[in-house]
Amino acid sequence: MDAKKHEPKVQENEKPTLEPAAETKPAPKQAAPTGAAAKNASRVKKILFIGIALILFLFLTNPAMLPFLPQEMKDNIRNVWSGLFGGNVEQISSTITLNWVTIFQVIAIILMMTLLWNIIKLITDHLHPKSGKGKSILSMIDSFSIYAIVIITIIWCLGAIGINLSTIFASIGIVALIIGFAAESLIEDVITGLFLVFEDEFNVGDVIEYNGFRGTVTNIGVRVTCIQDAGGNIKIVNNSDIRNILNRSKAHSVAICDAPISYDANLEEAEKVLDGILAELPGKYPDVFDVKPSYLGVQSLDASSVNLRVSAPVTEANVFKAARLMNREIKIGLDKAHIEIPFQQVVVHQAK
Repeated sequence: MDAKKHEPKVQENEKPTLEPAAETKPAPKQAAPTGAAAKNASRVKKILFIGIALILFLFLTNPAMLPFLPQEMKDNIRNVWSGLFGGNVEQISSTITLNWVTIFQVIAIILMMTLLWNIIKLITDHLHPKSGKGKSILSMIDSFSIYAIVIITIIWCLGAIGINLSTIFASIGIVALIIGFAAESLIEDVITGLFLVFEDEFNVGDVIEYNGFRGTVTNIGVRVTCIQDAGGNIKIVNNSDIRNILNRSKAHSVAICDAPISYDANLEEAEKVLDGILAELPGKYPDVFDVKPSYLGVQSLDASSVNLRVSAPVTEANVFKAARLMNREIKIGLDKAHIEIPFQQVVVHQAK
């Protein structure tokens, strides 16, 4: 048949209909920043405003710092300030020396200390201590170095711009007393962190339990300690709040497994099969089982099963993995030996 016969006929007067264009929705307006974003934006504006005001104040009170003004105008500004307030107004900003030399000094100091920080990070990143003690000390050095570098940089920069540091250090006793009351918890965090490392209560890599939260210690810093659980959640605890810690890595933990068998099964035969299964586990899983798990005996006589208990000394990190592996191997081994593992059943009797 000719394919043209099946083509639909279009009338001459009929105009092709155009599909209505899809409605274009206006792009949603971006919501104004709220919460923390708004606070940060407001804080940045405030810092910029105060910084600009400080620079203008220093320039106006010390006309010598304005290089683009002619000397006659500088003298006029100085005379106006002296006439209003009397004395040498330039002393207002004499404590801070702002010129290109001091700016270059500050930039050089910051670059030098940044280079030092990166060198320290490069060294610590290439150190891989095997012991938990070494990892803890490395973590503490890494945390302490950033605080030390920042403090040294600030003091060095203050000295470069002309601030009299001898007066600051002379009053360090009063400052220390004020800080002692205002930052008591911070000092306690630092001291406790040092004691945690050197007293070897727990180290990086240990599995600990803190207020019901069980996880691995990933970092011991100057202020805080980080604990990560099996789900990847990280709990950050202030060092001064760490009390009543249960360190599960100090000694081997015990993985427990109960194997139920039917009352109709031969108990002695089941025990022999179970002993053979347990003997193969260290060879199959050497990273989990250091020694052969122990058969402890008949744990309980339940309504439908005889429960045989097995235990294995393992590290705390493998305590759940070991129990799962024992359950798997015992199930496979009992099935091969045709030893029934009972399960709950419901028997329904129909009345005739």
